[in-house]
Amino acid sequence: MEKIEKKRLEALRSAMAENGIDCCIINSTDPHQSEIPPAHWRGREWLTGFKSENGTNGIAVVTKDHAYVWTDNRFFIQARQQLDGTGFEMMPLDGPEAVDLIEHVAKIMPEGSVVGIDGMTFSSTDAENMREAFEEAGLNFATDFPMFDFIWQDRPSQPLNPLFIHDEEIVGETVDSKISRIMKEVEKEGADAILMSALDDIAWATNLRAAEDVAFSPMFPAFLYLDKEDNRIIFIKEEKLTEETRDFLKKYHIEIRGYDEAPGFAETLSPATCVLIDPTLTAVAIAEGIPTAIEGGKSVAKLKSVKNDTMLRHWRTAMEKDGVALVRLFKWIDEEFPKGELTEMSIARKLRECRLSDPDCVDESFAAIVGWNGHGAIVHYEPTDETDVPVTGRGLLLIDSGGQYLQGTTDITRTIALGGEPTQEQKHDFTLVLKGMIALARATFPKGTRGAQLDILARQFLWNEGKAYYHGTGHGVGFFINCHEGPAQIRMNEIPVALEPGMVMSDEPGLYIEDKYGIRCENMLAVELWKSNEFGDFYRFRNLTLFPFDKSLIEWGIITPEEKEWLEDYHKEVYERLSPLLSEEEKEWLSKQCIML
Repeated sequence: MEKIEKKRLEALRSAMAENGIDCCIINSTDPHQSEIPPAHWRGREWLTGFKSENGTNGIAVVTKDHAYVWTDNRFFIQARQQLDGTGFEMMPLDGPEAVDLIEHVAKIMPEGSVVGIDGMTFSSTDAENMREAFEEAGLNFATDFPMFDFIWQDRPSQPLNPLFIHDEEIVGETVDSKISRIMKEVEKEGADAILMSALDDIAWATNLRAAEDVAFSPMFPAFLYLDKEDNRIIFIKEEKLTEETRDFLKKYHIEIRGYDEAPGFAETLSPATCVLIDPTLTAVAIAEGIPTAIEGGKSVAKLKSVKNDTMLRHWRTAMEKDGVALVRLFKWIDEEFPKGELTEMSIARKLRECRLSDPDCVDESFAAIVGWNGHGAIVHYEPTDETDVPVTGRGLLLIDSGGQYLQGTTDITRTIALGGEPTQEQKHDFTLVLKGMIALARATFPKGTRGAQLDILARQFLWNEGKAYYHGTGHGVGFFINCHEGPAQIRMNEIPVALEPGMVMSDEPGLYIEDKYGIRCENMLAVELWKSNEFGDFYRFRNLTLFPFDKSLIEWGIITPEEKEWLEDYHKEVYERLSPLLSEEEKEWLSKQCIML
C-alpha cells in the first residue's frame, strides 16, 4: 500500500512547478524558531512522516527528482525507519558521514534554478547563509514560498488556548522590572527598540503562560515590541486573551495587536528607529522588512537564564514534587515487573499520571523517553504504539523525563536494572557514566568559565577506555518555560557564554551500545558562588534533583572514596527531603533505595 507521504510529495512538486520553484527547502519550526512548534507549523513532519514529540529534528529538501530529510545523530535510526517507503531519503546532519545541506543543494541544482523557502519559518541568519551560498553557485533564492498554504488542506489552526498569569510571587519580579532590564540591554547594544520573537523570551518578559499551545512548554505564539519611548506592543491572537489577562496587560501598558500584524508593523517603523533583533531567532520575512535593524539581542536570553533567589527557592518545591512522582513510578515498576505485563508505553502513561496527579504540574516538560534494552540506545527514543515493546526478561530501562510545575521545570534521567543481576559490562559502563556525572556535579571553577571548559569532566572516564557519547553534557533549564534553555551549555563545542550564579544546568553524560542498551544519568544543577579571595570569585554547582541512583548497577571497585561520599550525602538528602511527603509504604521503598553499602 502506497504511503500517504508519497501523495503529499507529489502535491508539493506540483505546487513547486506552478510557482516556478525548482528546489524547496522545508524547515521543522515556526516563525519563532521554536524547538517544539505548535501543530500548525509542523508541516515538515506532515509531509515526510518523520516526526518526534521532542523537537525540531529535520530539514527536508525536495527537487523534481529527489527528496531528502537531514537530521542529527540522535535520530538516525528513527529517521531511517519512519522514512521507509515515503519517497524521502535520510541524510546525516552530523557524524563522520555528515553531508552539508547547503553544499549538497548547490551541487545538485543546475545553474539558474530557483531555490524556495517559507521566509516565516527560517531565521534571518539561516536564510542569509543559504542566499550567499546559492547565489555564488549561480542559483536564485526566493524567501516567499509558503508551500503548505498550497497543499495542506486540513492544516491545524493556530493555537487559541487562553493565557494565564504566572504568579509574580513565584516569579519574584514584575513585568515592569523585566522590561526595564531589557531596555537597558537594548541601549547598551546601541538600539532604540527591540522586536522579540522567541516564545520563551516573551513568556518570561510578560509573566504570562498558556497550556497546550506548545507541547510540553507553557508558551504561546506572539511577538513583543518595546522601545525607548515606552511603547509596548504584543502581537497575539486576541481570542487567547481572557478578561484577567487583558487587565494584566493593561496594567503594564502593553498594547494588544493581532498576531498576523507583526510583519506589516515592522515595515512601518521609522528608518530613524534602530531595532534590535536576534537574527538567529527572527524570521527572515520579518527581518527583511525592518528599515533599520541591529543584529544582537542575546542579552535578553542571558537575563532570562539567570534565576533569582525566589525562583530557586520555589524550584526546591518543584523538585520535591517531582521526586514524589518518581518514587511512585519506580515503586510501581518494581511491583508490576514480576507480572510480565509492563511495556514502554504503559510505563510512559503511568509516569505522566504520577506527575499530573499534582495540581501544580501543568504538563510534562517533554515526551518521556522510556527505552528498554536496545531502545535505550536510541538517544531520543520515544515509545509509540508502533515501536512499543514489553519490558520483560532481563536488562536495562532508561527513563528520561520531566515536569512543568508552576514552581519550576524538571528534567531527570535514571537507568535501572530489571530482571536479575546486571552483567559486569553493564555495571562497568553505568559506573563510568555515573562517575562523569558526579565529577561535573562536584566541580568548582572561577568566574568566566564556559561550559566547554567543564565538559571533559563528564566524559573523561569514558574517553579513558575509548568510549564516548556525542550529545551535549548539559543544557540550561527554564523556569516554568522551556526544558532546553540557552544561551549557556556544557558541551564539547565552544559556546561563548560563561556560567553565572543563578543559571540552572542539566548534567547528563551517557553511553549507548546499539541494539543492546543505553545508559544516562542526569541531575539538574544550580550555579552558585562558592568563595571569593585574592584570585577572584569561584563558583560551584548545587544539586537540585531528588531521586536515588540504582545501586545494583554500581561497580564499587572503581568508585573513589570522594565519589562514595558524594553518593552517600546525595541519597541522605533525597530521603530527608522526600520522606515527609510519602506514605509509610513509599518511605520504606525509598529507604531501601537510599541506604548505601
